[in-house]
Amino acid sequence: MPLPVASESELRRRLIVALDVPDARAAVAAAQTLQGHVGMLKVGLELFVAEGPDVVRRLRGEVPELEIFLDLKLHDIPNTMCGAIRSARSLGCRFITVHAGSGLAHLKACVAEAGPELGVLAVTVLTSQDAAACAEAGHTRAPAELVAMRAAIARAAGCAGVVCSGQELAGVRAAAPGIACVVPGIRPAGAEVGDQKRVMTPGQAIADGAAYLVVGRPILGAPDPAAAADAIVADMLDGAQAN
Repeated sequence: MPLPVASESELRRRLIVALDVPDARAAVAAAQTLQGHVGMLKVGLELFVAEGPDVVRRLRGEVPELEIFLDLKLHDIPNTMCGAIRSARSLGCRFITVHAGSGLAHLKACVAEAGPELGVLAVTVLTSQDAAACAEAGHTRAPAELVAMRAAIARAAGCAGVVCSGQELAGVRAAAPGIACVVPGIRPAGAEVGDQKRVMTPGQAIADGAAYLVVGRPILGAPDPAAAADAIVADMLDGAQAN
């Protein structure tokens, strides 16, 4: 079900900016610009491979009011995944991603290793993939069906939430009631879609029950990133009020 929305500040807390930047200096500069305008910073593969765990420590030191979402999309044998989660837990991150396609046993092991401090988010189907891409990868199910099936597995494993397209929110809510949905592929009305396939506006995603929204280029690529973030929060508020 949708999270209760008490205020604009609550919605701002649920806006995650993707720090898809090449180095720690750019990450810290973006974070300092956006503090007070977003609630969480997503550190993905580009930044983490370039800078390693120290970038998380630096962000936590520079902007302690912003939580960290470590988006590594782990997919390996359980022992290796659990080792990575153990290291991430020591960094004080709020969330870490693993691929839901790893299966129930893998997800359960990750959740057990993460403990209550670190939320495991199961990535269902990447928002850059459509039905044709899924078929090319050997999947016999349509994206929406695959997402719903993986969300149910994530819920059974005790994951903190799933990562899914806004277009699959209704299916996830039916298949995995109560699970938090983190939605990337968010694009304000009229924005460039880029390499995303299954996209949605901020307001519609909130109206449909998203717990958190992940936005990268529409914020970081804007002339005024803070103003762009504020505009997205305003759209989220419209969606919440329309729900």
